[in-house]
Amino acid sequence: MEFQKISSPSLRDLFIEQLEHLILSGKLPVGEKLPPERQLAEMMQVSRAVVNSGISELEKKGFLTVKPRSGTYVADFRRKGTLDTLIAIMNYNGGRMRDQEIRSIFEVRIALDTLAAQLAIDTISDKNIQRLLEFVNQIRDAQDVTTAIEAAYEFQHEFALISGNTLIPLIFQSFRAPIFNMWERYCELYGIEELYRSNYKTWTYIRDRDTQGAIAWVQKSMQDCIDGEHQIYYEL
Repeated sequence: MEFQKISSPSLRDLFIEQLEHLILSGKLPVGEKLPPERQLAEMMQVSRAVVNSGISELEKKGFLTVKPRSGTYVADFRRKGTLDTLIAIMNYNGGRMRDQEIRSIFEVRIALDTLAAQLAIDTISDKNIQRLLEFVNQIRDAQDVTTAIEAAYEFQHEFALISGNTLIPLIFQSFRAPIFNMWERYCELYGIEELYRSNYKTWTYIRDRDTQGAIAWVQKSMQDCIDGEHQIYYEL
C-alpha cells in the first residue's frame, strides 16, 4: 500500500478560503469595502504579503475588485467570476452545483460536442476510432466510479482533440472539475453501466461515421440529463 504525503494548506490558502466563505455565505455582501491590507493582516494575524497575494488571487477569481486609491470591494462574482469561481462555489456547497449551473454546463456540452462531431467524424481514421473504443471499454471494465469517470473523460477529451479545433479540448479541459462532479452524481444515481451505455452509443455513431446520428444522440442524451429521465440535480 502506498501512503500519500500529507501537506497542510498555506496561510495564503487559508486566507483565500476564509474570504471565499464569507463572501459566498453573504456575510461579506457585494459592494462591501474590505479593511485596508495592513488592518486586515493584523485582524487575521498574517503578513501583509499573505493578504496582498490572497487579494490578487480572489480578484482573479471574480470575488474582489481592487480600485486604485479607493480600496478593495466585494465583487458580484456571478457577473465577474470564472470557472475557478464555480469550483469555489462547489467546494463551499460540499461539491454540489446549483440546478442552473448544471443545466448551463450541459448546454455548453451540447454546443461543444456537436461542433466536435461536425469536424471529426467525416474524416476520422480507423486508428482513432479504435483508440476511442479503448476508452469506452475502460468505462465498461471499471471497478469503481472514479476509474469509470476518468475513462469517460479521456474518451470525450480525445474526441475533442481529434476534431482538430484548438479551442474545444482546451475549453473541455477547463471544465474538468465540474464535469467530474456531474459524472460522479450521474453514476451515483444511475450506475457505471449507464455511463458506459451512453458513451458506447456515441462511439457507435463515430464508428459508422454517422455525423447526424452522433449529433442527434448528443443532443438527446444531454437533454435527457437536463429535463428527462436522467437528471442529476441534487434535489432529486
